[in-house]
Amino acid sequence: MNDYIGSDAETLVAAAPPLPSAPSMDTAPAGTFDGVEIGKVIEVSGSGARIELDAHVLKKLAADGDPSISMAGQVSSQIKMRVGVQWLVANVKTLRFDTAASDLIIAEIDFMGEGNEATQSGRITQFRRGITRYPVPGTRIYPVSSEDMRQMYAAAERPHIEIGTVYPTRDIRGALFVDSLLGKHFALLGSTGTGKSTSAALILHRICDMAPEGHIVMIDPHGEYSAAFKDNGALYDVNNLAMPYWLMNFEEHCEVFVTVSGNEGQLDRDILAKCLLAARAKNRAAEGISKLTVDSPIPYLLSDLTSILQTEMGKLDKAGSSAPYMRLKTKIDEIKADPRYSFMFSGMLVADSMANFLARIFRLPGDGKPISIIDVSGVPSEITSVVVAVLSRMVFDYAIWSRGEPQRPVLLVCEEAHRYVPSDRVNTGASVRKILERIAKEGRKYGVSLGLITQRPSDLAEGVLSQCGTIIAMRLNNERDQAFVKAAMPEGAKGMLDSIAALRNRECIVCGEGVAIPIRVAFDNLEPERRPASSDPLFSDLWRETGGEADILGRVIKRWRSQGR
Repeated sequence: MNDYIGSDAETLVAAAPPLPSAPSMDTAPAGTFDGVEIGKVIEVSGSGARIELDAHVLKKLAADGDPSISMAGQVSSQIKMRVGVQWLVANVKTLRFDTAASDLIIAEIDFMGEGNEATQSGRITQFRRGITRYPVPGTRIYPVSSEDMRQMYAAAERPHIEIGTVYPTRDIRGALFVDSLLGKHFALLGSTGTGKSTSAALILHRICDMAPEGHIVMIDPHGEYSAAFKDNGALYDVNNLAMPYWLMNFEEHCEVFVTVSGNEGQLDRDILAKCLLAARAKNRAAEGISKLTVDSPIPYLLSDLTSILQTEMGKLDKAGSSAPYMRLKTKIDEIKADPRYSFMFSGMLVADSMANFLARIFRLPGDGKPISIIDVSGVPSEITSVVVAVLSRMVFDYAIWSRGEPQRPVLLVCEEAHRYVPSDRVNTGASVRKILERIAKEGRKYGVSLGLITQRPSDLAEGVLSQCGTIIAMRLNNERDQAFVKAAMPEGAKGMLDSIAALRNRECIVCGEGVAIPIRVAFDNLEPERRPASSDPLFSDLWRETGGEADILGRVIKRWRSQGR
């Protein structure tokens, strides 16, 4: 042990009472062992180092009342070393005994950042990510105290939101830098049951509280979040969304109206392109537009489209070649007559309501309700991906065509993101995947931020997660998901992510641009009235209840048959 007690700690150790040989149930005053050397560097590489720790000293530190010091040397704890006039901080990645008969522990560490040494206290100040100087073998190792961590995680003057408490401290707040979080996209990942939905609601509530005139659009596939934002959000579902069908571009029209693939599908698409352009051209809004295309968001009547198809079919010579026209016309008529599609294909939506629709959905102005919750749980599954594609593309296209205007950045949040931006192994609508991948790659240039929420990151399209500057990772039980997240992380954070399977509910590891250095955070409790409706049913309680089943069945069947709530 004496090999590891340096001159700057001798006075402290001498003044302290005799140390117990093993951790005691009695906790020593916080900071009793602050400044005690616990080991030394034995090998250095580009992103980390190998160090030697004294197990005997670590046992004594476990009695310190400061939880940061008592954890020193454990996996995922932080340690520090002096390099010149700077403190270099690292995260402990792995531990193993040097030899079976030895008290020496060999640890692998990842460098996290560095800070200046305060003249009076010797504490870490002005901490920043990354290192400019490396230690040499023999450099002494010290525990990081809670006061050090307070400096390391201080949000300073940067705009930020506080989401919880930094582990293992009791009172140091974990903060996210809002401009970096939103400016470079973020992803919230976690297995089902870890508190992911409540954590997402917490983060969005904090952003809304900070920016009540913000512009947030959230795609909610399960109808969970309306309960969380009923007081400070605009809530939309199939009953009041009123999304005009003519906002679809040509690719989205094809996903809805073209029912065959291969050569027949290509023929149907060619016919639809010609007839759709003619239908758009009939509207007064198309007058004076020299470059009218099938993608232009110009209103048109579905009846005009079907009549143009009928006219074109009448020009044919042989009856056999009318099949493509009949397929398209039949599909359009079928959708017009289906009440499930009335939120989008109603004849009432033919008016030029684009400005009103964008103002409602993008919160322009916000009027103190900066978030739109788009509940797509009632949308027919066949066109859910098209609805999400149109909403996502509206966000992106608005950002492109509003350049030169006063900027209104928009945050698009996608719950169950693996549904819409899946890996190549999974088939889904091509249009929604294409637009979300484009937002991930180019959105930040135009003021569009993307927030992805998923429990299966390995099912996301390759490259999308790596475009997210901040990763908020809750517990992930699947090894493939864990490996996928680690692959998207910067080198210095990978050691901390090894503990991702051991996180408790409502705990996360945050890495990337939104934090100064990777942190493990226990989320704050969210008020019950601000939580999403995502709690699991309590079978043990609910299966004791009885009575009223006939009335329940009657009401359920009525809603079921009318396809409404």
